[in-house]
Amino acid sequence: SVLREAAGLPREDLGAPMDVLWFRVPMPEGGAPADVPLGSIGRRGMVVAIPRTGYWQCARIIEKDGFPAIAARGIDAFRADVVALAPGLAAGIDAIAGFDDVKLLSVALDRLTLWSRPGLLAIGDAAHAMSPVGGVGINLAVQDAVAAANVLAAPLARGDDPDPLLPRVQARRWTPTVRMQAIQRIAHDRVILPVLRGEVDHVPFAVKLLDRVPLLRRIPGRILGLGFGCEHVESPLAGAGR
Repeated sequence: SVLREAAGLPREDLGAPMDVLWFRVPMPEGGAPADVPLGSIGRRGMVVAIPRTGYWQCARIIEKDGFPAIAARGIDAFRADVVALAPGLAAGIDAIAGFDDVKLLSVALDRLTLWSRPGLLAIGDAAHAMSPVGGVGINLAVQDAVAAANVLAAPLARGDDPDPLLPRVQARRWTPTVRMQAIQRIAHDRVILPVLRGEVDHVPFAVKLLDRVPLLRRIPGRILGLGFGCEHVESPLAGAGR
């Protein structure tokens, strides 16, 4: 962000209603029990527990800038809140000795409206900060990199000046980025915010539909996995600088 500001690249802040607290909880020696779901939602918020080798990588979703208030209540209250949401983590929860074991991810959702200037091109998180919703940030970053390679590799190999070509990367990647961020904003407004406000009885119609019609789950899976403008590596001899 410091480099972007120093370069004078304008930014549009889309807002994010949440932050994420990351922490580890050890698994029992026998492995992950079945009573620890990937995501747990209750009136105290939301906990995600991703099974890794020997531990869960956990995320507690909290209100934006809410960490100081949580820390003020103490680590015992934090552990109790996590167990209330995900009781299956109780056996290993004492491994969180203090807030040094809890890492704050300050969530941002924004995008540059201009990705380049002479000698500089921003892609990935530098061009558009993505919410953790859907885990799509790395997908967009890789596709940005592929688009940049497709546009710039052949001209650079010939020794051409790349500066006139830099805006073409943004042109290729702008619409997929805007569409994916729009989906994340909908998830923030219709899923995350109601949970953080304690409105757990409010389930969006789209979520109910996906639960009732399993075949429809392929749609969000494809969108999150491939995005709206999947980039493929092109031959360096084809469409140089396109």
